[in-house]
Amino acid sequence: MATAAPSLTAPATEIATDVKVNTTTASLETKNVVKKLEQFASGTPGGARLSENKQLQKLLTKALRAYKKGDFKSAVLRGLDATRIDENCASACHIVALALEGLGELGKALAMYERAHQLDPTDPDLYMNLSLVAWKLSQIEIAEKFVRLYINMKPGEPSGYNNLGGILRDLGRYEEAIETVRNAIYQFPDQAELWNTLGTIAMEDGNVPDAITFYEESIRLKPKFARALHNIAYAIHHTGPLDDALRYYNNALKYAKNQSDIIEIQHSRGLCQLGLGNLKEGWGTWEVRLDHNFRGSLIYAIDAPRWNGEEIAGKRVLAIGEQGLGDEIMFANAYPDMVKQIGPEGKLIVSCDKRLVELFQRSLPEAEIIPYWNRQHNGKTIRLAPDASKDQPPDYFAPCGETLRYMRDDISRFPKHQNLLVPDPGRVAYWKDKLATLGDGPLIGLCWRSLIMSAKRSKYFSPMEHWAPVFANKDITFVNLQYGDCAEDIAYVKDRFGITIHDFDEIDLKNDLDDNAALCAALDLVLSAPTAASTIAGSVGTEIWLLAIGYVWPMLGEDHYPFFSNNKVFMPDTYADWPNLMEKLGAAVAGFSPSAS
Repeated sequence: MATAAPSLTAPATEIATDVKVNTTTASLETKNVVKKLEQFASGTPGGARLSENKQLQKLLTKALRAYKKGDFKSAVLRGLDATRIDENCASACHIVALALEGLGELGKALAMYERAHQLDPTDPDLYMNLSLVAWKLSQIEIAEKFVRLYINMKPGEPSGYNNLGGILRDLGRYEEAIETVRNAIYQFPDQAELWNTLGTIAMEDGNVPDAITFYEESIRLKPKFARALHNIAYAIHHTGPLDDALRYYNNALKYAKNQSDIIEIQHSRGLCQLGLGNLKEGWGTWEVRLDHNFRGSLIYAIDAPRWNGEEIAGKRVLAIGEQGLGDEIMFANAYPDMVKQIGPEGKLIVSCDKRLVELFQRSLPEAEIIPYWNRQHNGKTIRLAPDASKDQPPDYFAPCGETLRYMRDDISRFPKHQNLLVPDPGRVAYWKDKLATLGDGPLIGLCWRSLIMSAKRSKYFSPMEHWAPVFANKDITFVNLQYGDCAEDIAYVKDRFGITIHDFDEIDLKNDLDDNAALCAALDLVLSAPTAASTIAGSVGTEIWLLAIGYVWPMLGEDHYPFFSNNKVFMPDTYADWPNLMEKLGAAVAGFSPSAS
């Protein structure tokens, strides 16, 4: 639900207290809004309403000047001073909201936009701002309502249709999104932004050729359009050649002006460099994921300086989890070498998902393994590791992916035959005995999708009906590794293909990762989408075959994942061609023999 609108009896200063996060640029393109507010502040026609209060106009002018310079904190303070003169000044609240958004204070920005809207419900730009902030806060249904109100008020403005198309895309309503943007293009055929959005809809729907065509038209209309250049690079990034994608990323970076666009381009560019095997440069570029302005960044509340590759012998170093669960495991590849470099006089402290603590502690007995804790603030996750300082603060801390930047800056530094995780030997023996009762065929574990299946993510996972070539192998014993509620999928496979995917109620695959690792170690092979299930299996040394719809960066320029000792990557001949990919996989499964693996 949206943040409740503040009472008009509450001072604006109560909404905008404790502004601490600082950034350098605005996150929205608000030129038209700022121009209108400037007209209001100067007393010229075109503003929301005129004011004869010269002090108010002076404060608003100062607030806008600070906002345009990127000094958002000053803009907030000057705007709040204006509300003290006239608490019913919608434009003052609007300026404060814009500046709060620039500071990353999205919850407070939303509340201030709502206050400004209550004071001036006839201002369509407020509906647009409300929609955009709600969208950023993942309140997508609310974002849709606000942008539709904006369109009703300004039907001749293409940005409304453009944003509605993007919102419908994120809701997975692709046909409606395409129809919305296509109709807008009929009205505004020369709007590069609309062609770009049409491309993103096609891309999210898995239609790369059409996406590239739409991006090319956007770039034809606006050759220096950084977002379209980034997006066509992203499309080519999935299909190759990666060198072409990198050229487009570099071009996009050359023309990008908006800081959020620059960060997004750098993030994608870093992953492309890693995919090409340019590890030293790629890890360095990808560091932008840690920038607080990056959409997926964490805020680390750690009482220690960040490690930048300094000598760590004899030091206390905290490595703390980032990204998802599977990434935490994959990024732990460097931990054994860090333990050696730190030596007995220091200590590696690993702060990880609490589900990994027992498994990591057995696997890294020389390290200290502790859980991290999360708090939420303005749509951002704040990650803490209070137990890391219980004896003394660490000398350095590093988000776990950063350990690769300094310990795995060349493919030759990845160990060839290292199993990172050590499962419980007793539980491995238990599962081997239990699985032996199921049949004589090879024991193959299956994980076919992520636990989080949003509209954007669904294209990365094969629908079950395409698994027919795999399930044609009747002499295989299939074992479930799919976490979450998958009973419907298992029943579908039984009904459609006559195949039993053996599932065990006694194990919680999502939460009991120690026993999950033991089960994986008892299997002959695991077939998996790129999920945590595959990283657990790969890290205990079980052979894994990964399914990818196109190039994925963890291959690091190789034909497999260097993070694990025994794996293959299966890709279709063309992007997201699941029938083609599953035919390849089915043929490989038919020829699989545990003795040959």
